Amino acid sequence: MLGRDGLAGLACLAGSLWLLALTRGLPHPALVPIGPSFYPRIVLSVTAILSAVLVVTDLLARRRARRAGEGRPAAPGARRNVGLVAATFALFAGYVALLPLLGFRVATGLFVLVIQAVLDEEPRRHWLRILLVSACTAALTHLAFEGYLSVLLPRGRWTGL
Repeated sequence: MLGRDGLAGLACLAGSLWLLALTRGLPHPALVPIGPSFYPRIVLSVTAILSAVLVVTDLLARRRARRAGEGRPAAPGARRNVGLVAATFALFAGYVALLPLLGFRVATGLFVLVIQAVLDEEPRRHWLRILLVSACTAALTHLAFEGYLSVLLPRGRWTGL
């Protein structure tokens, strides 16, 4: 019997495989070596593999719990986790709302900074790492998409960046 993690992994695995199959229908341009299906296939393949790992991990944890004579494996801090999930969704909604106003680089840097601070148990202790990761994430994704892939990212109405 699968638990919540196993069921979520199974749903993500099914969704990933279905979407991966749909990428076979994307046209491949003759002049470009990497077509539009290349990156979605990478992301969907990684998602499918991680989903399968989640299902297997859940099955093994439940088997160990049954052998030890326990009931359901304990979920420490479950109430805190629900709050973190709600905060993550709220922060992501704020990120999406601020993206056209601040632009990709500024909004992404702020989003990564704030989400790390919220999810970290001791953000004051790791402030330098949080700043570096947020700045590098915004800079490297901007460089990869605009510099390498020539994909225009949103510019901010307020910042022009």
